[in-house]
Amino acid sequence: MIIKQMMVGQMAVFCYIVGCEESLKCVLIDPAGSEEHIVRVLKQKKLEAVYIINTHGHPDHTCGNQELKDRTGARIVMHEADARWSDSPSTRLSAQQMGFRPSPPVDWPVREGDLIAFGQETLKVIHTPGHTPGGICLYGRNNLFTGDTLFVGAVGRTDLPGGSLETLLQSLKNKIITLPDETVVRPGHDYGDQPTSTIGREKKTNPYLTDLV
Repeated sequence: MIIKQMMVGQMAVFCYIVGCEESLKCVLIDPAGSEEHIVRVLKQKKLEAVYIINTHGHPDHTCGNQELKDRTGARIVMHEADARWSDSPSTRLSAQQMGFRPSPPVDWPVREGDLIAFGQETLKVIHTPGHTPGGICLYGRNNLFTGDTLFVGAVGRTDLPGGSLETLLQSLKNKIITLPDETVVRPGHDYGDQPTSTIGREKKTNPYLTDLV
């Protein structure tokens, strides 16, 4: 599995290019700006983007969707709960007011357990509400792309509309800390002391997880 982590946009978002070494098909996770750089990396690695996957619908994670869909033809993927919210007129207006380009409508509104295949690789959708109602993590080959569900040493904020700390903690307890300790955590922002972590390390050091173990 090819994995390229890039900090993009104006809010230190981690975008990931995740690809299949055999077919060179790939997905873009949270392309939140720096679209020219993302396209340049795709060309350098001769990768074909088939899906744009958003871990949730906040505009700081979706603002690159339109341009990258236009330039690659990739289909946009988001959990069905956030897909409805993301395409509402109020959300689109709010994104524009914050200086973000709104996302086009979602092509594939996924649910818990859906499998996103690209070449010989697959990412499994894990629905982890709490930061937003439709927040997801993506699991494949011992890698967990966590968006704003789990950071290195912290978790996503829950004081925005649709957020719930209680719901987020339940997501972490029931669906995340049950994964193998060696699972690599690949977060949605560069907020920690290192750009990636492991489930085992977070269970020992992340104050939001230590009480759940």
